[in-house]
Amino acid sequence: MPKRILFCLALLALTLTAQAAQDEAPLRVGITEVPPFVMKTGDGRWEGISIDLWRAVADGMEREFEWVPLAFPDLLTATEQGTIDVAVGALTMTADRESRFDFSHPFYTTGLSIAVPPQPEQSLLGSLKAMISWQFLSVVLALGGLLLAVGFLLWLVERRKNPDQFGGSAAEGIGASFWWAAVTMTTVGYGDKAPVSFTGRLIALVWMFAGLIMVASFTAAITSSLTVNNLRSGIEGVDDLPGNVLATIDNTASQRFLEEQRIRYRSYPNLTAAMVSVAEGETDAIVYDRALLRYRNQQLGVRKLTILPGIFAEQLYALAMPEGHPLRARVSQQILRMTESDGWAGVQASYLGNE
Repeated sequence: MPKRILFCLALLALTLTAQAAQDEAPLRVGITEVPPFVMKTGDGRWEGISIDLWRAVADGMEREFEWVPLAFPDLLTATEQGTIDVAVGALTMTADRESRFDFSHPFYTTGLSIAVPPQPEQSLLGSLKAMISWQFLSVVLALGGLLLAVGFLLWLVERRKNPDQFGGSAAEGIGASFWWAAVTMTTVGYGDKAPVSFTGRLIALVWMFAGLIMVASFTAAITSSLTVNNLRSGIEGVDDLPGNVLATIDNTASQRFLEEQRIRYRSYPNLTAAMVSVAEGETDAIVYDRALLRYRNQQLGVRKLTILPGIFAEQLYALAMPEGHPLRARVSQQILRMTESDGWAGVQASYLGNE
């Protein structure tokens, strides 16, 4: 009996010693590069939203760790098999993944957003530039030609019967009739010139009614020409996507969404290429993860897109651990402390910029 007790005590001591050694061993942290959550700098350091989060979590638990860079598929397999202690990146919480390993408390809420071509700011300078555009000048020239045609017609009828107002040389008579056509169309009607013949008055009557329509049409054309560069693409939300060509990347949530909604799209090899296609007019907009859109948008310079407010197809990012991992509760507790702190918003803004 004493020998059996001694054996049990020795086995318990060995178990506790092994457990203590395991608790003190550096944690193996699997990572895969996915800007702006996990990025490798030029000097070999790792940084990003998820990297900063994990460092805060490890400090809170007072645990040492070592990075284990892996490709994304290998990261999921290593987590499932338990060859790493935690996977850090931009892992979306899904039912399928939850059945393979455990997730911590989510640390980032994101979803799909829409980015459209860059929209210039409305300004007086922009309006002045529009006034010297060909579209504006073509409207003015067309109106001038119409006034000249009506004035010339009236001059032909009135030049002999009303020489006091429309007589003189051809240039003087046509100039006077042009003036009459202009003030009549705008309904100003100074009354300094008026036709006296039956045919001239008939022309005047028709032109008066036509002038009402002409003023409305001219105003609309001028407004259009002055604001054409300030108009949006016509896409203000998800409901506006059908009928447009969207940019996306293969095998992403964005592509799946577009296929489910039967929206036409073009695939590009990476996010930067897809966003540039929108800026250059190859596609009408891009649907993609909002956080990644914000990050890449900062790098486009003058081709920076306009990211519309709001998200859809919401996703939650979390850290992943092997099923039943003993640190899950402690990791989640540290994540909550970090995300509830005042500094968390600053961490995100340092990589994504301000909305």
